[in-house]
Amino acid sequence: MLGIYVIITLIVLMVAYAGVEETMRLFAYFDLMIRWQWVQFRMFMMRRKLEQQLIKDLPNFNKLAKELKDDQR
Repeated sequence: MLGIYVIITLIVLMVAYAGVEETMRLFAYFDLMIRWQWVQFRMFMMRRKLEQQLIKDLPNFNKLAKELKDDQR
């Protein structure tokens, strides 16, 4: 319960100091930062998955590349 009072007090003080518009911009900025961190996390997971898949498929690719190189000679 005390946490709710502290949060409400901080928001009221922010509005009193910077105004409603600037406080809303600050919350929009925080929202964008959280969304950007989520996108970066998803990109990291996709990169890791692709790297693992490439490592698994590398022997097949090398074999195919060697066959194509031998056929061109």
